[in-house]
Amino acid sequence: MTEASAAKGERVAKLLARAGLCSRRDAEKWIAEGRVALKGEVLKSPAINVSDPAELSVDGKPLPEAGRARLWRYHKPSGLVTTHRDEKGRPTVFGALPKDLPRLVSVGRLDLNSEGLLLLTNDGGLARRLELPANGWLRRYRVRVHGTVDPAALAALEQGITIDGVAYGSIHASLERQQGSNAWLSISLREGKNREVRKVMTQLGLAVTRLIRIAYGPFQLGLLERGALEEVSARVLKEQLGAGEPGAATKKHAHRRRQA
Repeated sequence: MTEASAAKGERVAKLLARAGLCSRRDAEKWIAEGRVALKGEVLKSPAINVSDPAELSVDGKPLPEAGRARLWRYHKPSGLVTTHRDEKGRPTVFGALPKDLPRLVSVGRLDLNSEGLLLLTNDGGLARRLELPANGWLRRYRVRVHGTVDPAALAALEQGITIDGVAYGSIHASLERQQGSNAWLSISLREGKNREVRKVMTQLGLAVTRLIRIAYGPFQLGLLERGALEEVSARVLKEQLGAGEPGAATKKHAHRRRQA
């Protein structure tokens, strides 16, 4: 393995995950077990960058040709963990999905007790692209809280807030209605850091009792029933993503293989 080949391209684990074979974590295990080779040479470390996925093989077989990038809307129920496996044995989003689907990854996450719109894709590159705050896509939520809401405190969130040394960007929050000691809020944000809504509400003295994501960028929860899954059409996906068509790297891989 030359220094040049290790200095460019992408990490092996990322390429295996993008091909839909496994997660990055599992890819690292496969490498440690000697199952992955580059140009016929068994890899000893995952810390290798590869510029051409067609040069990789797993268990002696070349990486499968990746199909087009696909995206699904899923109405996640409360009580599911957004992971493929859970060390605590809790039910997972991916365990609840139909078994005839390709291997999917989530675009961001919803925690155990959150519900609503979760985007799923067969393309890890597309998932990372959709997660980038640079896209400027709003994540919109309906949130039920326990406590008395101060509209001025909600308005101040537009300027951002820092909690325990973590800076959160501008958040638009408005009161829909207050009913006794409970209230419904409409919240929109662009970053979506880990448990951001819950942490910010706690900082305001409000306890979140229900959190529903209703939109992720241009994709809406709409009337999708709880637990239902619906694929976004290729036409709509292309329209929403514009010129930067997803799956470019994997399509290039497939094109090279057809020419070989």
